[in-house]
Amino acid sequence: MFTQYQLPFSYDALEPHFDALTMETHHSKHHATYTKTLNELAEKAGVLDKDITSLLSNLDSISDPALRTGIKNNGGGFYNHNLFFSVLSPNPTLEPSGKLAEKINETFTSFESFKEKISQLALTQFGSGWAWLSVTKGGDLVLSQSANQDNPISSGTGNTPIFCIDVWEHAYYLKFKNLRAAYIKELFSVVDWNIVAKLYEKGVA
Repeated sequence: MFTQYQLPFSYDALEPHFDALTMETHHSKHHATYTKTLNELAEKAGVLDKDITSLLSNLDSISDPALRTGIKNNGGGFYNHNLFFSVLSPNPTLEPSGKLAEKINETFTSFESFKEKISQLALTQFGSGWAWLSVTKGGDLVLSQSANQDNPISSGTGNTPIFCIDVWEHAYYLKFKNLRAAYIKELFSVVDWNIVAKLYEKGVA
């Protein structure tokens, strides 16, 4: 059984950066639907006992094309949103420290440069999709973008995502309308980089 990430704060806790209606709709409607549908499809495919990373890494093992596509899409939506919501906080640490900070500076020259690069990927993703910060098996940091509910796992990169930016319109349109850049900028006001740092350390362990 796949369990939806539950927010440790109320839907209005991220205001004025993110409005309560967007958070409630995004989490209790969109994310909940991905989770429900994934569980239904996984049960039909006989893979309900798999963890989500293993499932998305081995989609070819699902012989039925319709089930495989459905699990890729809804499993991606489940995984992506679990990560997205888990790094948000009403009391965020706005910059990384420790090993993650060192790696970001080594890879992107500075945290500000990193934010510019991933923001550009999020801004230029055509249509719905995501921008990603992932860690490779060798411990390097890489940036990427993906369409729809694809992610570095289902795409077969072998990389582990540790931070993402959701650029589906349901993530921001009620508040920001078509101003995707404004939403991306505001997102960095509610990211807890201590959480991302823990995901990085787990990814390189």
